[in-house]
Amino acid sequence: MITRLLVANRGEIARRVFRTCGPLGISTVAVFSDPDADAPHVAEADLAVRLPGARPSDTYLDIGRILDACRASGADAVHPGYGFLSENAEFARAVLDAGLVWVGPPPEAVAAMGSKVEAKRLMAEAGVPVLPSLDPEAPGEFPVLVKASAGGGGRGMRIVREAGELAREVESARRESAAAFGDGTVFVEPLLEHARHVEVQVLADRHGTVWTLGERECSVQRRHQKVVEECPSPGISAELRERLCAAAVRAARKIGYVGAGTVEFLVKGERVAFLEMNTRLQVEHPVTELVYGVDLVRLQLEVAEGAALPATPPEPAGHAVEVRLYAEDGDYLPQSGVLRRFEVFGDVRVDSGVESGSVISPYYDPMLAKVIGHGRVRAEAVRKLVTALRRAKLHGLATNRDLLVKILTNPAFGAGDTHTGFLAPDGPLDGSSPDGPGELPVLAAALAMAAANRRRAKVLGDLPSGWRNVRSQPRRARFEEAEVVYDPLPQSVTVISAEPYEVILERDGVRHTFQVARYDEDGKVYVDHVGGCAELTPLPHLPEPVEHVAPGSLLAPMPGSVLRVEVEPGDRVAKGQPVLVLEAMKMEHRIVAPSDGVVSDVHVEKGRQVEAGAVLAIIQEGTS
Repeated sequence: MITRLLVANRGEIARRVFRTCGPLGISTVAVFSDPDADAPHVAEADLAVRLPGARPSDTYLDIGRILDACRASGADAVHPGYGFLSENAEFARAVLDAGLVWVGPPPEAVAAMGSKVEAKRLMAEAGVPVLPSLDPEAPGEFPVLVKASAGGGGRGMRIVREAGELAREVESARRESAAAFGDGTVFVEPLLEHARHVEVQVLADRHGTVWTLGERECSVQRRHQKVVEECPSPGISAELRERLCAAAVRAARKIGYVGAGTVEFLVKGERVAFLEMNTRLQVEHPVTELVYGVDLVRLQLEVAEGAALPATPPEPAGHAVEVRLYAEDGDYLPQSGVLRRFEVFGDVRVDSGVESGSVISPYYDPMLAKVIGHGRVRAEAVRKLVTALRRAKLHGLATNRDLLVKILTNPAFGAGDTHTGFLAPDGPLDGSSPDGPGELPVLAAALAMAAANRRRAKVLGDLPSGWRNVRSQPRRARFEEAEVVYDPLPQSVTVISAEPYEVILERDGVRHTFQVARYDEDGKVYVDHVGGCAELTPLPHLPEPVEHVAPGSLLAPMPGSVLRVEVEPGDRVAKGQPVLVLEAMKMEHRIVAPSDGVVSDVHVEKGRQVEAGAVLAIIQEGTS
């Protein structure tokens, strides 16, 4: 029996495993890098062991340090979570060789599926349909998909549509895969566009029983990473579901699988093609748990202890939809910094790695939380999610909350018409810019700020803010995003109450309540209301001088490390040509020339750490 479990991971998945361990009486051990010293998963564990350093290669990917942490803490079992070392056969063997319980499949099964190239060969032998592998140097057809042989999560994946792009994209995929998984092997296969990404949850014990717990639809993706997942798929027939589940069982039996895993497929019409098998728990496992009424982590632990599964799995009930809430901007660029406030309300499940005040590091994945809705039918689960997202209080960092609401309320999504190109420029989303903050939230911010000014007044505090004997001009509040006249009030608007942290307005007989928050550290005003949140930046009455940035400057969009510089001063560049590459949160981000021109200066070199907004290079537009 397991008595003390070390989770060789961080954030949300570490907290998720700890949550199951508590009622089972299993003591828990966290490991943490220096940036994670104050993370919630560290505080929630019974014991915690520091992994000195910040980069994944020095901490969560260091097998020796993880085993040292096991010895130091007295752990007798290891759960790998997902990502990092979770699909590393060498790590699984090292855990077992140390006399510890490995909460995962046999190392041989991990190794068999750890190389996607070898996995495709084995699956073909087992009668599982696969796509052909192409020559990485001369595939013979386009478009193609370059994929990392190790790992997952969209890292090391590139779509290539023209032969001239192939060599560069293959090399980029190799570097990204090596940085994330320690293995730069990649392969190339045909790109099956506008297909569904569907996966089957399998669970197997040591006694020959293999369960399938239905399928999950994971088609809505950005940067080849899943954003929305649901169970069951809205576009799979009963006959196709049976085919997928049978193929997943054949895959698991072929490699002697034990534990929880996922077999992933591309589905287009009736055509099915094996993608990969993830030999670990998936990020999106909660939708299966809610529909099937199981605790997959508990089942993992019981199987690792040698327990036998019942002959048949439980029956499904209802529908569950999960969204991944990321700290990222509208261009999918990861954000780092302080998350001032994190609160999600409603009848939803929230699996998070953060809390109010958490610092989001540039070293790791920017996912803040998974929010999951469960209902009798799909529409009910979606409605719960939309309401929870709109009412969530997320202050301090840009998030993809608005994108998630846009996806969930899109008619094509509502009809279940999803595919891997859903978020592409030619996908169902209209691509329009988000609406402005709206008049009433801006008015509420202005009134709350005026109330705060009066509360701070040392004399005549009972006078209205900005009171004058003779009024000559209307009173305005100016923000970067909008401005508003708040005295006199707009027609048909009445102030019911206006306090620094709450404003109630009535327009045309309807009352609207606004919660207002302001943080000295970032100077922004956050106005939460039933429709979402307006984030506003007040403009000072007397602006401070700002540092001049030379025309043509390329600025770092986020903190990161310079991975490669591709130009020198004096080089001519074309619009869209890569100038340099930043690495942030385990992903590569190309910085490209905004126009044709000449490189006049390069301010960085390979290996340099840069902050957001730093000048990287300067390009003079036009001819030299």
